[in-house]
Amino acid sequence: MLKTLLKKQMMEIFRGYFYNSRKNEARSKSSTVVYFVIFACVIIGAVGGIFTILSFVLCTDMAKAGMSWLYFAIMGMIAIIMGTFGSVFNTFSTLYLAKDNDLLLSMPIPVSKIMITRLLSVYIMSFIYSGMVIIPAVLVYLLTVSLSINALIGCVLLVLLISVFVLTLSCALGWVVAKISLKLKNKSFITMVVSLLFFGLYYFGFYKSQELIDALLANLVSYGTAIKGNAYPVYVFGSVGTGDVLSMLIVTAVVAGIFALMWWLMSRSFIKITTSQTSGAKKKYKRTFIKQKSIDKALFAREVKRFTSSPNYMLNCGFGMIMLPLFAVFMLIKGGDTVKMLSENAGDNNGFVVIILCVAVCAMASMIDISAPSVSLEGKSIWISQSLPVTAWQVLRVKLLLHFVLSIVPTLICQIVLVFVYPFSTFEAILFFIIPILIIFLSAQFGLFLGIKMVNLNWVSEITPIKQSSSVLITLFGGIGYSVMFLWGYSIVTFLLNLSISIIAYMIGFAVVTFVLNVLLYMWLKKKGTAIFATL
Repeated sequence: MLKTLLKKQMMEIFRGYFYNSRKNEARSKSSTVVYFVIFACVIIGAVGGIFTILSFVLCTDMAKAGMSWLYFAIMGMIAIIMGTFGSVFNTFSTLYLAKDNDLLLSMPIPVSKIMITRLLSVYIMSFIYSGMVIIPAVLVYLLTVSLSINALIGCVLLVLLISVFVLTLSCALGWVVAKISLKLKNKSFITMVVSLLFFGLYYFGFYKSQELIDALLANLVSYGTAIKGNAYPVYVFGSVGTGDVLSMLIVTAVVAGIFALMWWLMSRSFIKITTSQTSGAKKKYKRTFIKQKSIDKALFAREVKRFTSSPNYMLNCGFGMIMLPLFAVFMLIKGGDTVKMLSENAGDNNGFVVIILCVAVCAMASMIDISAPSVSLEGKSIWISQSLPVTAWQVLRVKLLLHFVLSIVPTLICQIVLVFVYPFSTFEAILFFIIPILIIFLSAQFGLFLGIKMVNLNWVSEITPIKQSSSVLITLFGGIGYSVMFLWGYSIVTFLLNLSISIIAYMIGFAVVTFVLNVLLYMWLKKKGTAIFATL
């Protein structure tokens, strides 16, 4: 039974890799392999590569100074932060909000086995996110410093202990959120605010990382002595990776004890939370009048409610809405210095600065991918949209409209600020406004196109179409990549080919290409897209 439940849980996590829900058939083995190769390239190649470079920067100097324990302490704490950051948003919905909880609890299945399978799915995500940091760290240490038996055992044990601790921490935070959410009315916005604070702290640390690394390497001995004297548990934690036997025993016992406590708390509250109804304060009946709306307004209000009711949807698909105003504030404060630096690097080619600023706005606007999961989020209730006295095009059109409206406002704010910061010419300013708007509409249509072609209506947790969907991944990186192509194209033309082309002509050409792509996608969505949506 446990094997069957675990297989079911794994199929839910990687469902899109094995199953084509639109065609209602399993994917071919070659397609599945391609999906997993892409996933591995992103995890191992992109993210793992960054932390491999960081490990090489820290490992050699710290090992020479006899501070290998500090190296493992630093990389281990980064792994814990990354693991918790990556999996905590999945934990609540995976453990407590899965849509098949009632079904599983009604079957003759022990609650402990349901909990184990849920925890294993959370553990896999925790291991992936924390492993992106700690696995490159231990490999670099073993290959460059020591490959002794003690070091090998310590490194393997450290990877396992960190993954279990991240699992425990994620479950504890998910348990707290679950308990609190049952008492809250507007928990989606509260969850979003708390998550944004976490994002802010994370990116602030990332921004200061180089400064912190330089200071650390310059004062290794003093910092190491201070940590060892005032934060001895950190020293013991880091010593696990070096193969210290006593440290391995202590940390293993502590992690095992914390995990046992978490299991005890979960086993006492799992059924109560999963079977509770989110209520909040009791509502009193109040007589009101509902104003009649047009079809488009009613459908648009439905899409807005769907977006604002899900913190996962808002955070993962609307992150660019936060980045654009933040970038505008940054440019108001540091815009003069930034523009000066860009102008110095560009030399006589002032158009290069215009392109960079435009690409920055386009890339951040491309981080908004609201339309990509919108069709899949209809789930098994898609029949409601199909049975209403509206056309399929009206349903799809409001999905595009929501993406465009929520993207255009922060984008315009950012553009207006940049126009005051940098001295654009009249035509440059006009094109600077037009191109991001065209790319926003292209991103909205491309996301909806992929959302229809790669639809997944049979999900259990909404995190699947939002965060584990190929359409979302391709839309996000495709939009950023298309924006970067704008810069690469100009660089190739001016620097490599050494051709003389005015910035106005180049921007007009790129705008025309983007406009044509928009027209083609619009025609496909209005004809073939609506036909496919009607038959889902």
